[in-house]
Amino acid sequence: MRFAIMHKTNAHWESGARPDPDLCARVGALLGELAGAGALQGAEGLRASSEGVRLRFSGGTRTIIDGPFTGGHELPAGFSILRTPSIEEAIEWATHEANALGPEQVVEIDIRPVTEPWDIGMAPKPAGITTRRYMVLRKATPATEAGVAPSRPRATNAPLVTETMRPSGRGRRYVNSRNGVSMFDGPFVETKELLAGYIIVAAGSLDEAGRWAARYLETVAADEVDVRELE
Repeated sequence: MRFAIMHKTNAHWESGARPDPDLCARVGALLGELAGAGALQGAEGLRASSEGVRLRFSGGTRTIIDGPFTGGHELPAGFSILRTPSIEEAIEWATHEANALGPEQVVEIDIRPVTEPWDIGMAPKPAGITTRRYMVLRKATPATEAGVAPSRPRATNAPLVTETMRPSGRGRRYVNSRNGVSMFDGPFVETKELLAGYIIVAAGSLDEAGRWAARYLETVAADEVDVRELE
């Protein structure tokens, strides 16, 4: 099985702060350990929501809201990562995705740039790059939480990555507090914190993924991480 382990952002990262060398070293060590164990399937961080847009679809009407966002309904149902010349093209792809779900659905989608090494000063930007990677994050609906699989969008831009999450009732949440780490099984009624980044791991069970999640929580010094089973 595969699981997405996702941590939430905070005001520090929303301000556009760069990770310090110590954090980069800790994350690199954990990713190396995951890779060595044959468990690492993917990992990405996201730029601040001020660099993104939020799309709301209702009754055939699309509303575009420029970032930054305040946390609202942030329970994800799945995401795709695109490489496009502009965020406007990512918006059009996301619109195809929303239309594939059906005009009767109320859909909310966030689009944010994926963090590149040159965004955080870890490497110079290669010459000639004219595109950027964007995450198209689809929020949960009653249908997705009931386990109804969404239709795939028909669009010319093939995503680099597409992941669909199983209902949050099959997931787990880890919360860091002054009293230690608390664990809560899904379903999750809501989460109001924006996504900051994720890793995808291969694990034999939710408990095994949870052990990596506890390590990840400590490594990135997050307040909360969710573990969600992927299709």
